[in-house]
Amino acid sequence: MEESPRCSSPEAEVGMRVEDLWDSIQEPQLSPSEKLNSCFDSIPVSSFPPAPSSQVIDIPSDSSLAAAVDTLSKSKIISAPVRDVDAAEDASWIDKYIGIVEFAGIAVWLLHQSDAAAQKSVSGSADGLAKKVANVTLEASGQGSNGVSSDDVASETTDSEAAASMGGSFLETLTSSDFYKKTKVRDILGSFRWAPFLALQKSDSFLTMLLLLSKYRMKSLPVVDLGDGKIDNIITQSAVVHMLAECVGLHWFEDWGTKKLFELGLPIMKPSRLVKVSEDEPVLKAFQLMRRKGIGGLPVVEANGKKAIGNISIRDVQYLLTAPEIYKDYRSIRAKDFVSLVRSYLKEHEGTSPRLLGVITCKRIDTIKDIILKLDSYKIQRIYVVDDEDNLEGVITLRDIISKLVHEPRGYFGDFFDGVVPLPQNSRV
Repeated sequence: MEESPRCSSPEAEVGMRVEDLWDSIQEPQLSPSEKLNSCFDSIPVSSFPPAPSSQVIDIPSDSSLAAAVDTLSKSKIISAPVRDVDAAEDASWIDKYIGIVEFAGIAVWLLHQSDAAAQKSVSGSADGLAKKVANVTLEASGQGSNGVSSDDVASETTDSEAAASMGGSFLETLTSSDFYKKTKVRDILGSFRWAPFLALQKSDSFLTMLLLLSKYRMKSLPVVDLGDGKIDNIITQSAVVHMLAECVGLHWFEDWGTKKLFELGLPIMKPSRLVKVSEDEPVLKAFQLMRRKGIGGLPVVEANGKKAIGNISIRDVQYLLTAPEIYKDYRSIRAKDFVSLVRSYLKEHEGTSPRLLGVITCKRIDTIKDIILKLDSYKIQRIYVVDDEDNLEGVITLRDIISKLVHEPRGYFGDFFDGVVPLPQNSRV
């Protein structure tokens, strides 16, 4: 039985606008996918519901890394634009902002500090914090002075076991140091990936926005007001999926949403290619894998690799930096330790969290509507596909959902990417 559309929310109003356009298209030669493309290309992003004010924020370039982590964590967002404090008051948005700071970049910074400190200790050149951190790291890994053979934490063939076996003492030493508290967001610009600052104008279309959030892998998109040179809204993958959840019952949504996952080619990745971390591997291994593979999360699996016992996302790096005390008794933090400790921490401090529900799963025969409603209800970024015995078969992300909604017409973007703030020349990733 078809559900009634939800007409009370701003998101549902957008859905009704799509519905009117859908019904007005009198071109039988168009496929449903082409009709959706046409509908979304006719709606400007200025119509997208505004994000909560607590999430439309920027971070001054002279903020400390510690302050940036705290701001992102408290605002429950994974990234924020960085505002150049030295820019003129009347500067255009492209001169006022220098990039986006994100948890993915902060995780890379943490990996770099752990690896660099360990290598300095091995070479005998460490001093101050670097020496303390390296000693703790090496001690935790049970290795001697020959414990580090990797020259690059990003290498796909070698790892620093010292870095991967980071323990609680390392985190407490790092987060209590002046080095961490005084490192500025702008000072680490070359130390991690700064997402290209792709900004939307209010006149850009929903189709442009949806393609950037899916095919072009953007997690969030600022919408700028060219007149004021300020950020007017921030549209995220999560916000788009919430909008879709509010469109249940509308004809255009039901035409698409009632398709089963396997009919849409989901999950995209084959089970053999699924990136995962074993429960007994160091938690830092999970973040290293996320960095190398360019993904936002992965499952923690049992020793046999078949069943998931938890999930670690890139934003979880916040729990390493904001709550180091929960690992103080751990000389080495395994993935399953991390999952368990974070759940306990959230239960104590937040009371309710999707993390307390365990691993959220689905089946290939579920509809894409089922998945959208689950993702939106639990406020999660990914859901794992399992078989009848709960063995992992794949993963579906917010990006995967959006990518099945629209497609990019040939030559669609033209010169859209001209003027995008480039990666800094000294960026390592």
